Amino acid sequence: MDHRLSWSGIAAGLGAGALWGLVFVVPRMTPGLSSVDLTAGRFVSYGVMAALVMALGWRSHTWPTWRQAATALGMSLLGATGYYLLLAQAIGAAGAAVPSLIIGTIPIWVMLLGKPQGLTWSSLAPGLVLTAAGLALMMQASLANAGQLPLAGRNFWWGVVLAMAAMASWTGFALLNAAWLKRHPEVSATEWANWLGIATGVGALLLWLLAGSEPKTLLAQENKALAAIACIATGIGSGWAASILWNKASQRLSVSLCGQLIVSETLFALFYSFVWDGAWPDASQWLAAVLFTLGIVASIRAHR
Repeated sequence: MDHRLSWSGIAAGLGAGALWGLVFVVPRMTPGLSSVDLTAGRFVSYGVMAALVMALGWRSHTWPTWRQAATALGMSLLGATGYYLLLAQAIGAAGAAVPSLIIGTIPIWVMLLGKPQGLTWSSLAPGLVLTAAGLALMMQASLANAGQLPLAGRNFWWGVVLAMAAMASWTGFALLNAAWLKRHPEVSATEWANWLGIATGVGALLLWLLAGSEPKTLLAQENKALAAIACIATGIGSGWAASILWNKASQRLSVSLCGQLIVSETLFALFYSFVWDGAWPDASQWLAAVLFTLGIVASIRAHR
């Protein structure tokens, strides 16, 4: 693999993680917005952005076949609308910390399931062990804090179940998305992100029409301006831009290394949560963050 492309892929993966981390604090910024409305708002914004990009340069863009369009629709359910709906509901039930940690196990699953044939398990072990140790520390601290809150009841554990379902959904997306991009090198990362965005936007609009709040209910909210800004910002940033970056990483790196880079999403999600709460992490959380970072470094070394 070209060394320059490898490092550009790593930068793209980390950039995607930084943008994805924002979605963990948005449900807390918009408490009056239901998980369906939040999911629909974010991904309709993503779809509108993708459609505008395609429309403005329609002669220069590649348009999908019917089969490719159907694939994009299915992938959008796995990695976007369905995943984020599950995650938003999980955060609403259990808070941001524990769902972010469960989602944080995605890199381990992707690394295990996406290991290249030429890479030995012994070379992957340091990154896996460091990441698992960091997750264990974070989970211990978060569960201890959650136990002091009213969230640690039936709703809390239902949120854990929803977060696990979201984890499975996105793990499947990461593996299938990387495989599809490698089978279709003629489709650029940006084009695929636009196709996924339009499919996601259509699905999100249907979701809102079926299960979303009525327009008059949304307009009656006190924080409607903040909610609109949050949906648009995450739609364009955490949706459209992050998808392009992730697709670039998936094209240029092995699936297992991409999986390790997803740890950056957890790091950024926790950082944003601490900023929003105005609190500093405790010693175990600092140590976990260091272990996460060392895990990423170890995985990069193993894949060079």
